[in-house]
Amino acid sequence: MAPKPEPNRRIVADNRAARFHYAIEDTLEAGISLTGTEVKSLRSGRATIGEAYAGPSGGDLMLFNAYIPEYVQASRFNHETKRPRRLLLHRRQIDKWIGATQRQGYTVVPLKIYFNEKGRAKVELGLGKGKQAHDKREASKERDWQRDRARILRDRG
Repeated sequence: MAPKPEPNRRIVADNRAARFHYAIEDTLEAGISLTGTEVKSLRSGRATIGEAYAGPSGGDLMLFNAYIPEYVQASRFNHETKRPRRLLLHRRQIDKWIGATQRQGYTVVPLKIYFNEKGRAKVELGLGKGKQAHDKREASKERDWQRDRARILRDRG
């Protein structure tokens, strides 16, 4: 069976370190509640989610510490750069993921922020457990070995 084609989406911010620091077990797509200047700033592609995380706040799942820079042309109507942003999910999904973070020690980490085919801003969330230092070293060794192996096979012809 042919692999499924990647949906047409424009990635704005990517948290590449998340898969190194966390063992991601489940992913989920969520909408983000944004103001107009935040959307315009995201379209310019300058957001950062390297230190961001999601967590419960008043019965909702919120995105904390995501940096969306101010939109230069907005003057005094600008937004706060690191304000908490509400994630748009179904109640069952919110309850499931909040329960996993509170009872089982998981962390909800944003993996990507992107615009989908309809032009809506979405965030891909990952439910993961933090890796130990030895797990990170093992992953690094495996990645290095795969790179060396590919180089050896390429040089052999």
